Amino acid sequence: MFDWPIFLQGLSGLLAFGFLGWLLSLARHNVTHVDSMWSLFFVVAAAIYGYGTGAFDGDAMPRYCLVMSLVILWATRLFVYLTWRNWGPHEDHRYQAIRKNNEPHFWLKSLYIIFGLQAVLAWIVSLPLHGAIQSASELNWLDGLGAALMVFGLLWETIADWQLARFKANPENKGMVMDQGLWAYSRHPNYFGEFCVWWGFYLIACAAGAWWSVPAPLLMTLLLLKVSGVALLEKDIGERRPKYADYVARTNAFFPGPSKQKGNA
Repeated sequence: MFDWPIFLQGLSGLLAFGFLGWLLSLARHNVTHVDSMWSLFFVVAAAIYGYGTGAFDGDAMPRYCLVMSLVILWATRLFVYLTWRNWGPHEDHRYQAIRKNNEPHFWLKSLYIIFGLQAVLAWIVSLPLHGAIQSASELNWLDGLGAALMVFGLLWETIADWQLARFKANPENKGMVMDQGLWAYSRHPNYFGEFCVWWGFYLIACAAGAWWSVPAPLLMTLLLLKVSGVALLEKDIGERRPKYADYVARTNAFFPGPSKQKGNA
């Protein structure tokens, strides 16, 4: 069952949270912290859906606890990692480019092109959370499969981020291409992990009968592959790292697979 009033309450809460992030950006003259906010949007959404449906007690409690625990685990990991990675007064180069392309008055425009947009995207992607939390049906094998896929994705992206951080921390690797560990099987293993996380949440939603929430993982897949993920990062990386072309020729872009023979890509 889809509950529009509660889902719209989620949008209101996410827009309010985005507005607070915008106010912080005015004080910092920097919008990079929106990356750290991304995962927290879903904690806010899940809490609103749980409160609105009364899932804190009753028959819906088991699945609510499952979903909320997984969301908090994923959100905490991503929030800590991105905050640590972006720590400092300097704005990320991606947002510097957006700022440059939207002057004058970027400070005002950022309210809707950065923070408002992130809130709306998170609201759409949170659709499986709404579908799962509002159901009072008993947990079943599909919940277990979804949780397993979600945890697998979380571990995969955590290991990938850790491997990349270690690689970048070594001065000898400056200007080099990370092609070790999970990065030998996929050029973007962290994004593949995120893909698994959201299809895992969708399976949990399906276990609750919310098959109609499929636009959410489809949108996330589109974002990861064509918008803010693979396509955006690889747009100019070849200019910054000349050896990246060779890496592209022998390594899958997204889905992990064995290394290709050079020249056969």
